[in-house]
Amino acid sequence: MAGDTRMARKVALLLWAQTLGLIGAQTTQLLVEPRWRPAVLWDRVTLTCQGSGTAGATTWYKDGQRWGQQGLDHFTVTESGTYTCDRPGTGHSPPVTVSKARLVLQVPAQELLEGDMVTLRCRRWENMLVTGVLFYHGDKEVERSLNGTELSLSPLQLNHSGRYSCRGQVDSKVAPWAHSASVTVTVHELFSVPVLEGPPYLTVGSPLTLSCLSTPSPLRPRAPLLHVFYRDRQVVGGPQGSPQLLVPTVGVSHSGNYSCQVQSEGGAVRKSSSQLHITVHSE
Repeated sequence: MAGDTRMARKVALLLWAQTLGLIGAQTTQLLVEPRWRPAVLWDRVTLTCQGSGTAGATTWYKDGQRWGQQGLDHFTVTESGTYTCDRPGTGHSPPVTVSKARLVLQVPAQELLEGDMVTLRCRRWENMLVTGVLFYHGDKEVERSLNGTELSLSPLQLNHSGRYSCRGQVDSKVAPWAHSASVTVTVHELFSVPVLEGPPYLTVGSPLTLSCLSTPSPLRPRAPLLHVFYRDRQVVGGPQGSPQLLVPTVGVSHSGNYSCQVQSEGGAVRKSSSQLHITVHSE
């Protein structure tokens, strides 16, 4: 049973690393389970070091000092602090913080992209009750709260990037209110703003091929995208998976201002190209 549990955990971590695009990357990565940052000491937190070489080549650091868990690629955390690991050939990992603060704002420990459904959660030490929770984006209070201790940022937009914190009542006679440390939320583009390419001039009877070109994020290169083509603001093609629109034979009526829009599956993220004017001449 214990062996099955360990195998399931390794498979889950491998799939997570593949999702983050870490497999094959020439860097050392420190994975945290549960997948929240900062991690909190009252959870059963496991750190796993991934990089080149064998597990026995792992060197661990806590608060900048070499630490005792040598030769292991993973362990369960029992002390708060900032952890890194090192593998020969791929170097030091980014740091992971394990907090024991009495109020902590947590963000999912994953790359965040436009359109993602994300919730931040404000937690008190040992999951004790916290009331009157307020969330802040920078110095500005954010009104959108869910179930009192959670903040929904769904669907994510680029302007959600920034520093977040929470404040709550913890029923302490000495200090009844607590304010968490700030955490950084970085939202990456799911895909770039599209560029519409096509010939500006055509003759009647010619074929027309339009290409709606957009670059997907390397963090999620296989995200399904849909393409819609417009002439004079009217849909002439799509939504479709293909970034190309083919008109076998054009006439003078095909002249106009063309544009395209790329959207995520479900439509949470939409980006439009600039207009391209196409003129069809009679011979």
